[in-house]
Amino acid sequence: MGNRLSRIYTRTGDDGTTGLGDGTRVPKDSARVEAFGSVDELNSAIGVLLAMPDLPAGVATSLTEVQHELFDLGGELCIPGHRVIAAEHVARLEKSLDDFNDTLPPLKEFILPGGGPAAAACHVARAIARRAERRVWALSRSETVSPEAAKYLNRLSDLLFVLARVLARHERGQEVLWRHDRGRQA
Repeated sequence: MGNRLSRIYTRTGDDGTTGLGDGTRVPKDSARVEAFGSVDELNSAIGVLLAMPDLPAGVATSLTEVQHELFDLGGELCIPGHRVIAAEHVARLEKSLDDFNDTLPPLKEFILPGGGPAAAACHVARAIARRAERRVWALSRSETVSPEAAKYLNRLSDLLFVLARVLARHERGQEVLWRHDRGRQA
């Protein structure tokens, strides 16, 4: 394992640059930093979700594994050319997604982000996952990025949507549906 931080502040970023995992320095607003920064933000949002009380065990187990994989993905994005996330990680998300989705009734309406504290936190994480995916695609326009990185984030946002449905039902017995006909005169 690489060097451990013994001192948190280094002052090396005071010039608007940050160090990548390979030692090169890039602007803090570069596409690469935006990509791994969004993955870090997503991991933090999932941490908030995992701190919610009374999560179903399967949800907590799945999201804990996701946190480890997001840490790996952040490292992959921080080191140009490095690869950690592979097809099997995407396949694991798909299996988890299918397993959780099989317990839910089919959707007939759009769902509003809410349904209880854990479900709402899951929706926030889902939205951040979508942004992280967009940032990875933006990075891929100028630099080589593993296709599995974007696929992983895409499947993860789908999983988080399904988990938000599971959590809304767990917390409140149902999801919050969008009422497209509200306020319209008959």
